[in-house]
Amino acid sequence: MRHKHGYRKLGRTSSHRSALLKNMSIALIKAEKIETTLAKAKELRSYIEKLITKAKKGDFNSHRAVFAALQDKETTKKLVEEIAPRYEQRDGGYTRIVKTRTRQGDAALMAFISLV
Repeated sequence: MRHKHGYRKLGRTSSHRSALLKNMSIALIKAEKIETTLAKAKELRSYIEKLITKAKKGDFNSHRAVFAALQDKETTKKLVEEIAPRYEQRDGGYTRIVKTRTRQGDAALMAFISLV
């Protein structure tokens, strides 16, 4: 049973999972909308919303914290200077997940995740 288990393993090792979330969040920040499996989208939501909350401060330490998670200068800059200020009046719920289809190859549930 998974009572109170904090995250989805996604069939990956911890390092692979962290790399996956980092790369997906970079793609989401650049494109502002991506399609992925439903499980990955739900896990990415938690990851990206914590980053946006950190970036909302907009100071030097928030830049460092976001860069430590993303390891990408231009994406960090876009998140802190363009995306985070949009959500100054919002206390969470920065993303939207919309279920789209069932993937034909493996019948995985697909979803769009986008910034609100």
